[in-house]
Amino acid sequence: MDKVTAESLLLSRMKRHGKSPVISPREESGPAPLSFAQQRLWFLDQLNPGRADYAMAFAFTLRGQLAVSTLKSAFRDLVERHEALRTRFEVSEDGTPVQIVNIAPDFEFSVIDMDSSRDHASPGEALELVEGEALRPFDLSSGNLLRVKVVRMAPDEHLLLMSLHHIVADGWSIDVLLRDLRAFYSARIHRTDSALPDLKIQYTDFAAWQRQWLSGGVREHQLAYWREKLANLEPVELQTDRPRPAAPSGAGDSVSFAVPAEVVSCLRDIATRSGSSLFMVTLAAFKVVLQRWTGCHDISVGTPIAGRNRFEVEDLIGFFVNTLVIRSDLHGDPTFEDLLGQVKETMLEAYSHQDLAFDLLVEDLAPERDPSRMPLVGCTFSFDDSNDGGWDLPGLTVDPVELPYKTTKFDLSVFLAEDDNGGFRGDFVFSTELFDKETIRNLADRYARVLEGVAAGPDLAISRIDVLAPAERELLLRVWN
Repeated sequence: MDKVTAESLLLSRMKRHGKSPVISPREESGPAPLSFAQQRLWFLDQLNPGRADYAMAFAFTLRGQLAVSTLKSAFRDLVERHEALRTRFEVSEDGTPVQIVNIAPDFEFSVIDMDSSRDHASPGEALELVEGEALRPFDLSSGNLLRVKVVRMAPDEHLLLMSLHHIVADGWSIDVLLRDLRAFYSARIHRTDSALPDLKIQYTDFAAWQRQWLSGGVREHQLAYWREKLANLEPVELQTDRPRPAAPSGAGDSVSFAVPAEVVSCLRDIATRSGSSLFMVTLAAFKVVLQRWTGCHDISVGTPIAGRNRFEVEDLIGFFVNTLVIRSDLHGDPTFEDLLGQVKETMLEAYSHQDLAFDLLVEDLAPERDPSRMPLVGCTFSFDDSNDGGWDLPGLTVDPVELPYKTTKFDLSVFLAEDDNGGFRGDFVFSTELFDKETIRNLADRYARVLEGVAAGPDLAISRIDVLAPAERELLLRVWN
């Protein structure tokens, strides 16, 4: 899931005022154009149908007396509220993909009783079922791009799985979905009104507006900035364990890691003193790891941004997230503080030029198309500072279920977030066709050590930041010497 940093929304708003027209409902009805981001996902689905690369899934354990029929009605209310959840994708007579909003709130809702003859089903059996469901692909032309499955494990315990295709939702959308679903479920339980304000626009209105807005002078102004920043860009060439396949399958896995609270406290102090953010500090540290791992000094990393820099779209479910390419020059062995200053300046500039969809950037720069890799960047970095405090439903104890990463869109992606104890928890998600798990485990360990080194000495040159574990140092300096 593409969680994005809350700071990106704040900075986006700062750049917003007076620069773009208000998004209004479309004048025409019927088929609507795809947004630029949607168009790329639709094209990829046409190239590789039947894959689950862009399926989003999240699950919860519900303990207590769940009113299943009420939950289904709440989902129907949700689908009626958000047109994106009842949208299908077709090809018009001129060959252009369009999105069509179904009038009926159709979605897939199923209930599975693991074993009515037993008092309690095996958690392992239920989780296996949920994991398999999470990898089931979608048919974009069907319109059923939201799937809900309720697994009854015991009379007072259920698993709730929700799956969506990325073309109609992003990480921010999940927060909106859960908030609105709770409001509808609570309203039906208590027989009251949901109190949710009416939506002024829908996602199709945004898509049509984006097509008009990103044209002419606005588009050229944005492109001019990115052309200069990304001139002669070459993706970072990672050291893979196996040759790159001609057509990646999207198979992935992950390695988890943690950073203690005392280290994070020092990193936060560094961010404060430099006028930057934890996101910027941790991204700069990741660039150090990439430089030491690959030997490259021109390091570009993709970072997701919410794309919600207009108030009209903040309460919508839809695919708004954009990817910014953050490029850094690590020649000359700069200190970490100097690198952080460079990352900060680049990110602030990028935020002010974020309206250009990544897909338009790829189209304009026209890099040599290589079906074996993503264009422009092979690595992404995400930092979640939302601290949303979880989700609940009336009369139920709700706990999130961590689903394993089984797919990946990039060679390597890092997801980092603050934990409840003031430390960091994170995942390195990687292509299993390129890397062994042990390779990525060592890389995650090195990243944790770089964060510790930065916390202890941000004024050090990046070449002096220790990345080796004691065992690796013993191997290099003694065994192999």
